Amino acid sequence: MAAPGGLQEEALKRKERLKALRERTGATAAARQNKDDGAPELKHFRGDGEEKDMGKHKELKLRNYTPEDEELKGRVVPKAKPASVEDKVKEQLEAAKPEPIIEEVDLANLAPRKPDWDLKRDVAKKLEKLEKRTQRAIAELISKEHLFRVRMRQWHMGSDLEAWMRQYHSRRYS
Repeated sequence: MAAPGGLQEEALKRKERLKALRERTGATAAARQNKDDGAPELKHFRGDGEEKDMGKHKELKLRNYTPEDEELKGRVVPKAKPASVEDKVKEQLEAAKPEPIIEEVDLANLAPRKPDWDLKRDVAKKLEKLEKRTQRAIAELISKEHLFRVRMRQWHMGSDLEAWMRQYHSRRYS
């Protein structure tokens, strides 16, 4: 907590800063004297001639208040009518509509020519393995068929048919 003497010093410094600020802003000497004395400033009602001279003050406009005084009735602003926004909205909606670039779309051009290319790519390795197995199986069948025909020729020539059949079946199912 600050010492009591410190608060008074701060108040004096603040008063000096305010005085310097008033001098910089160009306040009149009379206004400063009235403020220092503690007397309030007197406010005067200005006539029409004074208002024209004082360009920095705005004219009084009465929008929501209906005065009883005849002099103030001239300052009443007529009721504002809302502007029609329908035309503006229509213009914005029309501007927002995109113009069609292509009137007719050909679905054949949009669709890929081979829609299953990714499936073929994924299955290609498995198909290679199956192809190798298929070739081996075909070769084995051909060799067994060849062996069967050779054995049949031998049988026609007089070989033992039962011995050959036992041998053939034991190879075929093993």
